[in-house]
Amino acid sequence: MIAFTAIITELLDAPVRPDDHFFVDAGADSMVLARFCARVRQRPDLPHVAMTDVYAHPTVAGLAAALAPSVARPARTVDDVREGYRAILAELVGAEVGADADVFTDLGADSMTMTRFCARVRRRDDLPDVAMTDVYAHPTAAGLAVALAGDAGPVPDEAPPAQPVPTGTTRAYVLCGAAQLLTFVVFTLAYGTLLGAVYQWIALGTGLVDFYLRSLAAVAVAFTVFAVLPIAAKWLLVGRWTEREIPLWSASYYRFWLARTLVRTNPLLLVAAGSPLLPLYLRLLGARIGPGVVMLARTIPACPDLLTIGANTVLRKDSILSCYRAEPGIIRTGRVTIGARVVVGEASVIDIGTEIGDGGRLAHASSLHTGQVVPAGQTWWGTPARPGGGDPGAAVSAPVGPGRRAGYAVGQLGWLLLVWLPLGTGVLDAVLERIPTVAAVLSAGAADVLSGQMWVEALATTTVLMFGGMVIGLIGATVVARVLSAGLTEGRVYPLYGLRYTLQRTVLRITNIRFFTYLLGDSSYIVDYLRIIGHDLRRTPQTGTNFGTAVKQETPHASSIGTGTMVADGLSIVNVDYSDTAFVVNRTRIGSNSFLGNRIVYTAGSRVGDDCLIATKTLVPTDGPVRTGVGLLGSPPFEIPRTVARDSTFGHLHTGLDLHDRLRAKNRYNRRSIALALAVRWGALFGITVLSLVVLALVAPLGPIALGVQLLVSLLFTMAYSIAVERLAVAGRRRLRPRFCSVYDPYFWWHERYWKLVVQGWDRMLAGTPFKNLVTRALGVQIGRRVFDDGCGMTDRTLVRIGDDVVLNAGSVLQCHSQEDGTFKSDVISVGTGACLDVGAFVHYGAVVGDAARIGCDAFLMKGEDVPAGAVWEGNPAAAPRSRPAPTPLLNGETAR
Repeated sequence: MIAFTAIITELLDAPVRPDDHFFVDAGADSMVLARFCARVRQRPDLPHVAMTDVYAHPTVAGLAAALAPSVARPARTVDDVREGYRAILAELVGAEVGADADVFTDLGADSMTMTRFCARVRRRDDLPDVAMTDVYAHPTAAGLAVALAGDAGPVPDEAPPAQPVPTGTTRAYVLCGAAQLLTFVVFTLAYGTLLGAVYQWIALGTGLVDFYLRSLAAVAVAFTVFAVLPIAAKWLLVGRWTEREIPLWSASYYRFWLARTLVRTNPLLLVAAGSPLLPLYLRLLGARIGPGVVMLARTIPACPDLLTIGANTVLRKDSILSCYRAEPGIIRTGRVTIGARVVVGEASVIDIGTEIGDGGRLAHASSLHTGQVVPAGQTWWGTPARPGGGDPGAAVSAPVGPGRRAGYAVGQLGWLLLVWLPLGTGVLDAVLERIPTVAAVLSAGAADVLSGQMWVEALATTTVLMFGGMVIGLIGATVVARVLSAGLTEGRVYPLYGLRYTLQRTVLRITNIRFFTYLLGDSSYIVDYLRIIGHDLRRTPQTGTNFGTAVKQETPHASSIGTGTMVADGLSIVNVDYSDTAFVVNRTRIGSNSFLGNRIVYTAGSRVGDDCLIATKTLVPTDGPVRTGVGLLGSPPFEIPRTVARDSTFGHLHTGLDLHDRLRAKNRYNRRSIALALAVRWGALFGITVLSLVVLALVAPLGPIALGVQLLVSLLFTMAYSIAVERLAVAGRRRLRPRFCSVYDPYFWWHERYWKLVVQGWDRMLAGTPFKNLVTRALGVQIGRRVFDDGCGMTDRTLVRIGDDVVLNAGSVLQCHSQEDGTFKSDVISVGTGACLDVGAFVHYGAVVGDAARIGCDAFLMKGEDVPAGAVWEGNPAAAPRSRPAPTPLLNGETAR
């Protein structure tokens, strides 16, 4: 108790008594207490303290009593282990616990309670560690003891010394950032200058034919320059990539960052996904790719020379294979070898140093970790992958030869260069010439930028652009997509790279406009929007939050969602199957009265029926009988209770006579939120328009470079505007706080409004630079020094705490909230100094990642978990690796108990 008091007193620089409440009496916040936990972990004479313990026992006296170290027992019999588990459970649930009492059905515990149980057990040297997978597989104290009593080895005399975390120097960090800033400015000015020169030359046209020919020639030249430059730059900067370690923030890292950024900004990528142009582009960058490869993913490997893909392989949408990963202090590059006739499933992650043999298959929502090899002809699934079900491929074929592939690629380029880009240039010029202020700036290089006319014209122009664009987008997503979908028949096989393939890819693009789902998601109006674009939602009752703000599909016209089902963010409906030569549209059916968590890939062959809970990042099974009335968690999936008492706390609010009044109140609030979101986005467009006019009027005498200056200023304004909006949204009393409430609680409505005002993902353009950290700090994250952020997603930024020298890989996510049925939960996430989140790692709310700890590739760290300092956790759900095999996933619908 004395040591705890001394540490918290030092951190607060004020005396703290043993019975003082940390938050109420001492005035500490969660960041201070995260530092307190880190200080305690550095003291070998003190018990480990997690943030979950701080919230449960928010006084020094309470912590000391709860965490007093237990005396290790010389023997670890089943009886000793069972009684130890019972004692911890009894303390957590506040009641006597029978040895055979089911923790979920008999004790009413939920997953948060059980993660705290696992954390308490890990601090007991006399008890074998328990993972959440063990809890679900053996949900009684007796069952856990029998399963795990033999898993504990002898108690070590002392913990092994912590290994130092390699870090870059602050000097290297600053110098690298300066070089990146200079590069950004130079390239923006150069690109803008070239576009300005192109536009000026096109504007000299004297007739319609002359104007089109000038547009065609200029656009072709500009497109060629922008397409060839990244390829040439990669070979000049790097040559051929090899397996190596690159120190972070070094000169070698700067070359790596520049080459990666350039190859991922090629204009070819506008049409490359699903096109033969993408394999061709990667071959030009040095990748070894066989004929007939179909690449539906948009992620471009940063080190293409280390990628080998055999003939007739299919890489599905949202799969990630970057041929590198970031580790503390370094970038490590490595090979990825994929054989012929392989299928890589949707949203899968392939780490470096992996291989898939000929004819192998990796299921949807699965991952291969370094050193893993899928033998030829086998199907693997899960995180990390292992032999099993979840076949991601479709046994369809059609005659498709090299000529058809080449013709499709040439047709795409021709349509882009001969029609869309010249047409876009012509429309832009016609619009600008009809705005007097703009015409004056472009022709004479001068205009009265302070006149009322300019402000009125900017107001009218931006209003027409925004709302006109919304109308055009809605017409495309509803009318045009429905007409095009009439040319596609469910269950019929079509060859790739033909008219029907073009129809399907067009439907995919125009029905997945993120603006509408972000604007209408988390409200009653998202149901109407999804219905009018083609989803079968005819009997869905309103809850006011049926769908989140991120829903996507291959085609909405082959999607059926049952009545009473609620969906969180990140649902990907996969209702088109692809082979290397053909595709087929198959209807996806989501059952009734179900709940789907975040980041779910739901395929047409899913074996899930009504009344199911599919937890965040769960691999939806495609084998065995149809599951009903159960919950599913993990990858591979296993069964958990459909619901627990805590998640049913607000169930009464979803029924009864008052439901209509609660729903009307929520709808009124949501309408105001939607209007505010529209106003914020219109304000950004209006600000850019006015600023562009002012800048162009001032620097027009400089010639084409004026457009480069305007682009640079517009980018800086967009960043500053986005930061200001987000900070104002949580200013004063309106701060994000840990909450447990109903979706009909006004706080949740306000939290939904925060999500609508925030533009997610715009800061990823700064990934891999120190400026990503500056923006993250400005957005409210308490972030340490020299953090390497390669594109981590953070949905609730002011609830995130990040220490010094942390590594956040691309595709990683820190999500400080969750919604399960009608219950909303949020809490702080703390990532300790020197910790590392690997590619695709997902950390849920209330979790604590200790100093120098590591969360593995594509892992899912569940809510409330406490990862010890220096530990390496992997899997879905994440846990410390063990020598014994993991619980067997359910293939045949058998119960987990």
